[in-house]
Amino acid sequence: MTDSKIAKVRLGTGGPEVGVQGLGCMGMSFAYGPADADGARAALERALELGVTFYDTADAYGEGANEEFLSPFFKAHRDEIVVATKFALSIPPDEPTKRVIRNDAPYVRQAVEASLRRLDVDVIDLYYMHRRDVHIPIEETVGVMAELVREGKVKQLGLSEVTGGELRAAQGVHPIAAVQSEWSLFSRDIEAGVVPVAAELGVALVPYSPLGRGFLTGSFANASTDLGADDFRRHQPRFNGENAAVNAALLEPVRAVADAHGVSLGQVALAWVQRRGDVHGLAVVPIPGTTKAKRVEENTAATRLVLTPAELALLEPIAAQVAGDRYADMTFTSAGRE
Repeated sequence: MTDSKIAKVRLGTGGPEVGVQGLGCMGMSFAYGPADADGARAALERALELGVTFYDTADAYGEGANEEFLSPFFKAHRDEIVVATKFALSIPPDEPTKRVIRNDAPYVRQAVEASLRRLDVDVIDLYYMHRRDVHIPIEETVGVMAELVREGKVKQLGLSEVTGGELRAAQGVHPIAAVQSEWSLFSRDIEAGVVPVAAELGVALVPYSPLGRGFLTGSFANASTDLGADDFRRHQPRFNGENAAVNAALLEPVRAVADAHGVSLGQVALAWVQRRGDVHGLAVVPIPGTTKAKRVEENTAATRLVLTPAELALLEPIAAQVAGDRYADMTFTSAGRE
């Protein structure tokens, strides 16, 4: 079963055909503790063998280090894969731990040139606006992104953490292939606004953190005690203190479904989010992240796991009971603006 290639789906109207599950590459060099470069390279190769053709990075991941790390793999398989990266999170030179959201035209142009250089590619397949600067009309930013398409630097446009209204406004300027937002058993706020609009417009949804940053796999129960000091999950409210205890208890129905199928908790979580495409009538391409080839095998196998209506009903109430927000500051998310 682990050698079976995953199915394919089109990424938005007129977008590229990709595997129904992508690979989030952030953790290969950023955010989740010490990097395992050899393990990450093996995971990349195994993912491609299993039909994963959609690879996600961003210029903010390790201040460009993630793009540079991925470059040799991308170059070796350029005709087989779809490369997605992002702009908008600027790092002030005198404050390396700070992120400033920038959507202005000069910055967009500066960012795309830097990403092309680090990735060492001639064109970026999917270029996302990573976060929304509310002080700049989204039509203006997407207009600049559209110029990059006409100039041959970018093939398709994407947005991350936008509201339904922002997506509609952006689509009026240039076709949007995909919206990337957090979507999982623990995070369903996008279903109220952006998902219906995406379905109407033929835009694909790319769920990031479909495994709840690992919490839904049961790999840790409390970030402050179970994870290293350099792991950014220690700063996310739902994974710490009393919130973590409440949320750990919410895994029981996930565990019950996993036991019934003889699979892992993570596979149930991935099968659930994959199923949202059928529920809402749009293409859904989750991008779970890992640095382990064995985990890639487990994750891709989840694309073939079918949950029964009774099991889906058992999982349905979970999100409404989750304690704590996704981020300490939710103003940078679509939920903070809907």
